[in-house]
Amino acid sequence: MSDLKLDVAAPESPAPAAAKPGGAHPAWRLALPVVFLLLAWILVLYRETALAMVNIWVRSETFTHGFVVPPIAAWLIWRQRGRLALLAPSPAPWCLPALVLVGLFWLLGELAAVNAVTQLALVATLVLAAVAVLGTAVGRNIGFPLLFLFFAVPVGEFLMPTLMEWTANFTVLALRATGIPVFREGLHFVIPSGSWSVVEACSGVRYLIASLMVGTLFAYLNYNTTGKRLVFVVVSALVPIVANWLRAYIIVMLGHLSGNKLAAGVDHLIYGWLFFGVVIMAMFWIGGRWSDPPLAPAAESKPAGTAPGGAARNPLVVVAVFILVALPLAAQFFLESRERAAPPDLSSLAGAGSAAWVPEGGAPAWRPAYEGPAAEFAQRYRKGEVTAGIYVAYYRDQDYRHKLISSTNALVKSNDPAWRQVATGTARTTDAAGNTLEVGTAQLRHREGGLAEGGGLAVWHWFWINGYVTNNEILAKAYTAISRLLGRGDDSALIVVFADGLPPQGGKSVVESLVQAAWPDLAARLLRVREQR
Repeated sequence: MSDLKLDVAAPESPAPAAAKPGGAHPAWRLALPVVFLLLAWILVLYRETALAMVNIWVRSETFTHGFVVPPIAAWLIWRQRGRLALLAPSPAPWCLPALVLVGLFWLLGELAAVNAVTQLALVATLVLAAVAVLGTAVGRNIGFPLLFLFFAVPVGEFLMPTLMEWTANFTVLALRATGIPVFREGLHFVIPSGSWSVVEACSGVRYLIASLMVGTLFAYLNYNTTGKRLVFVVVSALVPIVANWLRAYIIVMLGHLSGNKLAAGVDHLIYGWLFFGVVIMAMFWIGGRWSDPPLAPAAESKPAGTAPGGAARNPLVVVAVFILVALPLAAQFFLESRERAAPPDLSSLAGAGSAAWVPEGGAPAWRPAYEGPAAEFAQRYRKGEVTAGIYVAYYRDQDYRHKLISSTNALVKSNDPAWRQVATGTARTTDAAGNTLEVGTAQLRHREGGLAEGGGLAVWHWFWINGYVTNNEILAKAYTAISRLLGRGDDSALIVVFADGLPPQGGKSVVESLVQAAWPDLAARLLRVREQR
């Protein structure tokens, strides 16, 4: 472990720790106060976005590292103070168009209520604003610390479903290779000693994010070439993924061999972190063996002239930055002031149907786990001896607490006491009006029936955004943002059609029949609800 060390010398021709008295360029006397004032101005303007980011750091263990990112970035800049003191800060006009694009990015994210987009835009605004005032030369010297700030943005949970699927695939494969029979359905599997599920905490996304952040910092501090740094960053992303697969397999094996006395409950999380810690320390120890020696400090030279620089050289650029960073908020206020609308009335949906599928009394027993809709509609339908259901969650005047696309919204949550989702997919059909409809599909299984038996639901679902139809969450968010930007409001809905079906193909045919017959009428009624804003 003695070979693992973080060299505090700057990796690229660093200057001594501090500039000599009188050696700093005089332009810094004005540039520093201006850049600090500008950063404070941005944080005050976008305080709600900044506070939302901090709140995620507080409540989510996955992103707690966000608290240390700004201090680390500040320390990295402080290490370069000797070199920076010899540079002449001067405003960079090329940053102005970039600030406009980032501001539009923030506005679209705000209109669609996407935290990751607005928070990425906020950090990008801070970085671009600093470079706009201090100039390209200064920005080049502090480029890594500025880019390191993006690790403070709590983004990465979108990888969770994929990582969970990979973990389940590896665990089942490893168990079978060990000679243990496995029955698998979705993310749930049964072995002779008990049943297991790959849930969100087993995805390994927190290991991946933590390893990637620390690995990137390690590579910057210990290597001098871009190639070696990139290789280590890639390794720091791959190692936690594979380590999480091994962790899951080891935990299941511990439970199996101990009669479920070990690695049960909270224990498997503790064992997981211990295993991850050992793996990451080994990775750094190995990486440290190829560390580059510190580069020799570059010789100091006198500042290039003593003429006034910084903000004084081009004050119009600085003034433009102060104005441009405020424009997205002004645009947001203007758009939201035009969107006041009454709560939606979905009573007209009750008659939607067809000659073949007739609405009947009583609401379906199952509903998706979507939170905070402005209105809901749920209806049972009958065709001969067959029954099915339609559910609509309608959203209007969405915000961060009440929105259609959210990480907390799902057909079935992993801790649902009654249902589990065992399969997902997509399907395409043509409705009675000749329109092609692409939908997401899912198969739900009732927990009381176990994995191999029991009741199930075949589910089709999609999004309706002001008349646009998609089953893609990213496109749904984009449609919502564009619709609000054009002044058309943000009326959106989740459409879910479901039916009992075992085997699954039987339920699929029932759902498809109801969709083909009822969707044209239901879509027309949704448009009328939208027009009554």
